[in-house]
Amino acid sequence: MHFNPYGGAAAELAAALVNADPDSTADELLDLLREHDYKPLGALDDDQARDLTAWAARLSPVFDHTPDQIALVNDLLAEGAAKPYISTHDGRRPHLHFAPEHAPTPQRLRAFTAAGLAHVVCDDPGRLGRCARPGCGTVYVDTSRNGRRRFCTTRCANRVHVADHRTRTA
Repeated sequence: MHFNPYGGAAAELAAALVNADPDSTADELLDLLREHDYKPLGALDDDQARDLTAWAARLSPVFDHTPDQIALVNDLLAEGAAKPYISTHDGRRPHLHFAPEHAPTPQRLRAFTAAGLAHVVCDDPGRLGRCARPGCGTVYVDTSRNGRRRFCTTRCANRVHVADHRTRTA
């Protein structure tokens, strides 16, 4: 499935932040942002890193299919969003921004991830999920063609399927 940049890249970055270690350092979070091609990157200090890991904890419940999912996203939007505008920074095609380019990185990430989750929830909230393997808890954005993903990786899926097979044949 193809999402717009906010519904795709931003939602996937939101999932990566949720899946990151809650004790991540500023350097580890910057590496995560680089892996997701987040620009402009900016800098992070230790306080901002703690701010981002706290934000990630607030993003996490959106991936659970609860009746208050829309209210959760609206709260995130209210806290994270500013005036939207079109940007062409770093040689990229025109795209929407929901926070000023020169704002601190945590402020921009709050706006980016809240908007991305909002787009996915509006398009198809079933595309957000948490791994179905007991004990895993990793969140994901389902970009598969049929939208029926249940596991974070094939490794988790295989573990569940092998355990189910062993139970049936025992």
